[in-house]
Amino acid sequence: MNWTPEKIKDQSGKTFLVTGANTGLGFETCLELAKKSARVILTGRNEKKLVKARDQIAAEVPSARLDIGVMDLNSISSVKTFAQGFVQSGQSLDVLINNAGIMFPPASLTADGFEAQFGVNFIGHYVLSALLFQTLKKSAHGRVVTLSSMAHRNGKIDFDNLKLEKPFDKFREYGQSKVADLIFAIELQRKIVASGLALASVAAHPGVSKTELLRTDKPEMIETVAYMEANQGAFSTLFAATEKMEQFAYIGPDGEGEVNGYPAPAFVAPYALEPKIGEALWSYAGKETGIIFDF
Repeated sequence: MNWTPEKIKDQSGKTFLVTGANTGLGFETCLELAKKSARVILTGRNEKKLVKARDQIAAEVPSARLDIGVMDLNSISSVKTFAQGFVQSGQSLDVLINNAGIMFPPASLTADGFEAQFGVNFIGHYVLSALLFQTLKKSAHGRVVTLSSMAHRNGKIDFDNLKLEKPFDKFREYGQSKVADLIFAIELQRKIVASGLALASVAAHPGVSKTELLRTDKPEMIETVAYMEANQGAFSTLFAATEKMEQFAYIGPDGEGEVNGYPAPAFVAPYALEPKIGEALWSYAGKETGIIFDF
């Protein structure tokens, strides 16, 4: 049986926080969760776009419980300001969905000097997850869902090229950022297990979905593959966020090549499973950001 969001159980009493929530996969994820009575916090860097997205969901789901939070994953300071404010507010959080991402921008650095794709896709989410982890621990359903990509298969972490030390290669750098996301999800789950905690860290990927992700490169490329619309592209995320998961789960579409289809276990490149790589990336992120997970 193909899984669709209609199968999501009632989510009353649970709070989900979604990054990159105003468009594409993030928006569709928020919409479906709102339909199932979850409280949803839409986060992104543009307040006007967040308000518009919130209002669109509210128009379709009048009973929706929605909040917005402004946060720029390009800046550790911005992430810290948001996360610290959230924690100090005393709000509960059950599921963090690390959805936001950029793909193929021009060669550029984040506010903190990381290559943009690595900085936004991985570093920003590492910091956010670490700062919200104690809040997630208080939940009986605590879960972190991190989006990776099929591009992780060709990704390798070059610790000598995380700040554009080498000539920019958009494909290589994107693959590096996405394998970092998957490595992060796996390493977080290892540490959760080692700490005896009841939380879960799950990874997902959307196959090839028609979103704004290619807006900085060649949007016409999407027409050359058997893509999914953003709504179906969000199925893997929703499945990973709401269904019972095996440890170290990675969810993606079940179609040929995982390009499209319905949620199922996805292929994980052996490189992403190497504990030494996971520990090295974890140590790097903690040292470079000054943010350490407290288990």
